[in-house]
Amino acid sequence: MTPETARRKMTGTWSAHSPLTDVPAAVDTELAAFFRARHADYDDIDPVVADAVGALELFVTGGGKRLRPVFAWAGLRAALEGGGGSLTAPTGPGDVLRAVSSLEFIQACALIHDDIIDQSDTRRGRPTTHRRFSALHSERGWTGDPARYGESQAILVGDLSFSWADDMFADSGVDAAALTRARQPWRKMRTEVIAGQMLDIALENSGSEDPGAALKVDVYKTAAYTVERPLHLGAALGDADARTVSLLRKVGREIGVAFQLEDDHLGVFGDPAVTGKESGDDLRSGKRTWLLMCALDRADRSDPAAASRLRTGIGAVETDAEIDELRQIIVDSGAAEQNSARVRELTSDAVDTLRSCHLASPFVDELVALAEQLTERRS
Repeated sequence: MTPETARRKMTGTWSAHSPLTDVPAAVDTELAAFFRARHADYDDIDPVVADAVGALELFVTGGGKRLRPVFAWAGLRAALEGGGGSLTAPTGPGDVLRAVSSLEFIQACALIHDDIIDQSDTRRGRPTTHRRFSALHSERGWTGDPARYGESQAILVGDLSFSWADDMFADSGVDAAALTRARQPWRKMRTEVIAGQMLDIALENSGSEDPGAALKVDVYKTAAYTVERPLHLGAALGDADARTVSLLRKVGREIGVAFQLEDDHLGVFGDPAVTGKESGDDLRSGKRTWLLMCALDRADRSDPAAASRLRTGIGAVETDAEIDELRQIIVDSGAAEQNSARVRELTSDAVDTLRSCHLASPFVDELVALAEQLTERRS
């Protein structure tokens, strides 16, 4: 049996009601099949292109929680399990699975470009894409600046990923009517994640201390394309009614913002042995999160000297002792508890909405479990 036959056999038995916990492994199978086809189509153009396809494959298949496809599958399940929707022949569950797997290419583009913007050296324990290409330049003894070459190639790999998201989505086998319904959330999601990155860059460079500005970044850079729009996309593919789409978008935004706020907490207080990130990484990088903006605001009112130390230390600290000092200021200001309380409030609101909604209870139980897992995580 060829790998392609095995994939088709697997997706042929894939049910429209397959549980959310089964989605990541199924997405991995779809992505592997997609890359096999892309290698066959493009590797013979030139070794440089083969390097790019290989780098993208390593990035996409080399880790990640597959959250976006999981939430998109949840959107389909919601449509079919009380949301007024249906799948219309010839579209089958395997076609929808293939379509939502394409979200991993949007994610890859965003992260590859984000690593360039942040000048990050590692991602998931491996060199970032631009560092990988920079090393290849040096190993081959080429002329010019290895760093510039690495960034240039990584930008193009990210662009390629964005393009292949469209290819995989459009060629998924989903019928034309479903693709038309999904066009709005698909296009909105792609624009919103770029807008969120623009807002993040502006926030970092403006010196703004407005918590509202930080929250807007969380909404568009994370919540919209991680949870809200994937839910919307899956619901559209399943032809959900307007009430269900509205419900999913509301809880999706709440879960997505809570997810990012918890991530910001881990960026300051997380255990590196668990998170895989350097301890106090956000304090070193100067990332202007809602947590830090709230800490500055609260400390300005309660302890101006501490606020001044925090303000000058963000992005400038180097030693563990300095990081511990800033952590303590954040805790003493009450901002750490404020952040955690907001995560609990958003999660509770989303869960309460789901528990009282019109969707089937077994499905709701799955989505609630996923939401709570994301917002109570430690990595």
